[in-house]
Amino acid sequence: MTNAKLVSVNLLAYVDQGEVGNDPYRIDRDGNPYVAVGDGGIVLGLRLGDSVFGHVGDHAAPGACLVHPSDDARYAVVGLSCIGNRAIVRTGDATGHEGVVFGKRGGGERVIVIFAQDVLARLRPADQVAIMSRGQGAAAPVAGITQMNITPEALALLPVDVVGDRLDVGVRAVLPSRTVGNGIGRPMAMWDVDLQVESTSEAARDLRLGDLVAITDLDARTNAGFRKDSMSIGVVTHGTSPQPGHGPGVTIVLSGPAKHFSVRSEGAAHQGLREETLLSKASK
Repeated sequence: MTNAKLVSVNLLAYVDQGEVGNDPYRIDRDGNPYVAVGDGGIVLGLRLGDSVFGHVGDHAAPGACLVHPSDDARYAVVGLSCIGNRAIVRTGDATGHEGVVFGKRGGGERVIVIFAQDVLARLRPADQVAIMSRGQGAAAPVAGITQMNITPEALALLPVDVVGDRLDVGVRAVLPSRTVGNGIGRPMAMWDVDLQVESTSEAARDLRLGDLVAITDLDARTNAGFRKDSMSIGVVTHGTSPQPGHGPGVTIVLSGPAKHFSVRSEGAAHQGLREETLLSKASK
């Protein structure tokens, strides 16, 4: 299957409204009520490279979240979309403008798409967006590793290189699997995992949207769960959350036995996905 061509599938999605129940409050990890801002919908002013702790928000993702009113179609949208896929607005004031899939959010089965800020300002909930999905099933650069949720072209934008029989990966931080909350037990082709970390955490305090992180002892090849001596690599795709069990979101892109990885914690020198490179160079 190494040389098999990837199948492309055109998908229809809709710009999310974001929803609030008849009680606007959620309860944070200390038992205090708060109003959730930025959970779904169109979020302006949040950019790749921004701190995951730098805005008052709950699971705030840069750009627009896309959904579908039909359950089965929504599962297809989130399951087949990959980081680097083109997304083209088909209705409304932003018709014809293009964005790029940046990640996914398990809660509500949402796909996160980044657009230029002036395009985001013209988007409205329920605008139709066509996603040119491609990438699921792609062979990883090294045998023994599973690749998912990202096109080969977008993966090439990241500090990921083949060195001998290992994959050499530069990350912002290496975190243990015990920090993973929401997303455990869920299918990683359709979900992300939330990191239960705070801005005071030495390992995670400098996390930025678009960064790569490594999670030790996490097997995310299918449904995410603890497995000793496994390793998972993911892209940080949404901001933190005050809710217990939740936090900055990571869309997994590589997973397998740790022996197949050589991971470097690059700290402040790390460069993950950034808006200008993803919009200009990712899969077309």
